[in-house]
Amino acid sequence: MGPKLSALTGRLDKLYEFDREPVDSGKLQPWTKFAGMFAGEHVAATEFVIGAFFVLHGVTARDLLFGLLFGNLLAVLSWTFICAPIAVRTRLTLYWYVRKVAGPGIMVVYNAANAVLYCILAGAMIAVSATALGLAFGIRSPALSDVLPRSPAWVLLTFVLGALFTLLAILGFAKLSRFAQVASPWIFVIFIAGALAALPKLGVHPDFSNFGEIARTKIWTGLPVAGQEKLGLWHILFFAWFCNLAMHVGLSDMAVFRYAKRWSYGLFSAFGMFPGHMLAWMASGIMVAAVGREMNPGLMAYEAAGLAGVGALLVAGWTTANPTLYRAGLALQTITPNWPRWKTTLAAGTATTVLACFPVVFMKLLDYVALYGLVLMPVGAVVFAEHWVLPRLGIEPFRAEKRGWSVNPAALAVWAGTLAAVFLLPIHLYFKWLPGYVLALAAYAGLSLLDRKPSEKVGP
Repeated sequence: MGPKLSALTGRLDKLYEFDREPVDSGKLQPWTKFAGMFAGEHVAATEFVIGAFFVLHGVTARDLLFGLLFGNLLAVLSWTFICAPIAVRTRLTLYWYVRKVAGPGIMVVYNAANAVLYCILAGAMIAVSATALGLAFGIRSPALSDVLPRSPAWVLLTFVLGALFTLLAILGFAKLSRFAQVASPWIFVIFIAGALAALPKLGVHPDFSNFGEIARTKIWTGLPVAGQEKLGLWHILFFAWFCNLAMHVGLSDMAVFRYAKRWSYGLFSAFGMFPGHMLAWMASGIMVAAVGREMNPGLMAYEAAGLAGVGALLVAGWTTANPTLYRAGLALQTITPNWPRWKTTLAAGTATTVLACFPVVFMKLLDYVALYGLVLMPVGAVVFAEHWVLPRLGIEPFRAEKRGWSVNPAALAVWAGTLAAVFLLPIHLYFKWLPGYVLALAAYAGLSLLDRKPSEKVGP
C-alpha cells in the first residue's frame, strides 16, 4: 500500500460514528440538522416514482388528499413517540441495540437483512436519478415492464452515479445533513415549479379556476392504467404511514435520533413528510399526467422544468440514497467487527450500485417498500417491548445480554411467527403490518412472562 493510499485510509478510519457505543453528549446535533436531513431525504428522487404510480393506480383526487394528510401525520407521530424516545434514552443504533435484546446471533441475521434491504432501496434511488442523467447522453430509460438492464450504457451510468453517492455516505452524519440542508429547498422548489409548468399542458387556466375539474378528470381520475391495481383512500393512508415503517416503527432511525438533544426532535420528520410525501407526490402525479402517464422520471422532470428539473432529480436521488447507504453501512459494521464504518459503507455502496442496474428495483417500488418494512417490523416490536413493556411487567429486560444467549428464543419465535402470520392474512399487503405489530408486541410480552425467573414479580 502506497503512502498516499495509507494516508487516505487513516483519514477515513477517523470518521468515527459511535458505531458500538452511545453517542457522546458533546456530539449532539441541533434541530436544524434533523429538519434539513428529513427534508433532503424525503423530498427525493423516488417521489417522482411514488406520486406518479398513484396516478397509474387510479387514485381519486379526494382519496389522495385525505390519505396523504392523515397517513403522513401518523408517520410523524410514529417517529416522535416510538422511535425518537428510545434513541435519545439509549444513544445507540438499533443495529447494536438488537445485540443486547436478541443476542448476537439474531443481530447478525437482522443486520445483514437490514443492510440488504436498504441497499435495494438506495439502488432504486440511484436508478431514478439515472433516468434524469440518461437524457443528457441519449441513454434510453427502462420501461414500466422492464426487469433487466436495457443497455451497457445504462449499466455504466448507474455505476458512475453509485460511486458518487457512496462517497458522500462515507463522510458520515454531519456531512449528510449539511448537504441535505443546502439541497432540499432547491429540490422542493423545482418539484412545485415543475408541477405548475405542467398544469397548462393539461388545460388548467392561468387563474386555476378549473383546476379541480382537471385534477378529477385528467390527473387523479380513479381509472388505473392497464395492468395496475386500483388503490383507494385506505391504501394511500396506510402507504403514507408505513412507507418508512422500518425507520420509525421498525426503529432503524435510532441511528439518526441518537444524535438528537431531545425526543421531541421526532416532530421534525414533518419537514420530510408534508413537503416530500405529500406535496412532492402530488406534484409528480401532475407531471406524469402531463407526459401521457409514461413512467419515466427523467422525462417527467425534463418536460416540466427543463435542465433544472433534470438537475433536481439527480440531486434528489443523491440526498435520499446517502442516508440510506449510511444506515446500511452501520448495519454491516456491527457484524464486521474488524472493519471501520467507511469500509462497510463502501461495500454497501458497491452492492447498491449493482442492484441499481436492474430497473425492477424502482418499477416495483410500491410493493417493495411495503415488503421491506414488513420484514423488519417484528424486530422493532421486540425492541419496543424490551424497552418499555417488560420493565412495567416487572420482567428483566436484556436477558440475552445478561444471560449470555447467542439467540433470544422468544425474539426469534416472534420474528418468524409474525412474518408467517401476516403473509397468511387475507388482507391487502399495505394493511398487514398493523395487526402484525400488535401480534408481535403481545406475543413477545407473553413469551417473556412464561420465561421469567421465579424472583421476578409481575407488575411495575
